Amino acid sequence: MSLDELAELLDREKIRDCLTRLARGEDRRNAELITGAYWPSASVDLGIFTGTFDEYLAWVVPGSPEIPVTQHVLGQHLIDLYPDTAIVETPVLAYHRVSAPNGQRDTVIGGRYVDWMDKIGGEWRIAHRTMLYDWFNDLGDSADWSAGLMGMPFDPTRHAGRAHHDPSERLLGDRWTADADEVTT
Repeated sequence: MSLDELAELLDREKIRDCLTRLARGEDRRNAELITGAYWPSASVDLGIFTGTFDEYLAWVVPGSPEIPVTQHVLGQHLIDLYPDTAIVETPVLAYHRVSAPNGQRDTVIGGRYVDWMDKIGGEWRIAHRTMLYDWFNDLGDSADWSAGLMGMPFDPTRHAGRAHHDPSERLLGDRWTADADEVTT
């Protein structure tokens, strides 16, 4: 393998890592993780939101209290790589638990992120993101954790995910942020 081929593999992995950290940041509503994935001059067009990166960050963090849980599951990345620029299409399944008048509902969006990414100083970040929506499904009422899980006892304080104070923070810490050492177990 040549040095150029190795450098390309490393660039592709850095791009995938950036997008993975961003998905975690959005699910945990962690401004530092999200900021590390975008260049300050970036723009964001999600259809339901269009604006500068600063406007996006103010919109997505702390996020709507009507959406207490999200999970962004990323698919394979199609990366068109150039020396210091990449166009990346990433399929996403975006789960959202939404508060409704009669309780909480689970919804899933299927779509694709189309990201223009720039490499500056060896670091890949998003310069512009566009979201394309392929489908939406309202799955109905959310699980009632008080009834257990599949008929078995279940402790939602230890095992149910949430945007803020998620149990994974105690287990993993947010090792990609400056506050990682402050997380206690």
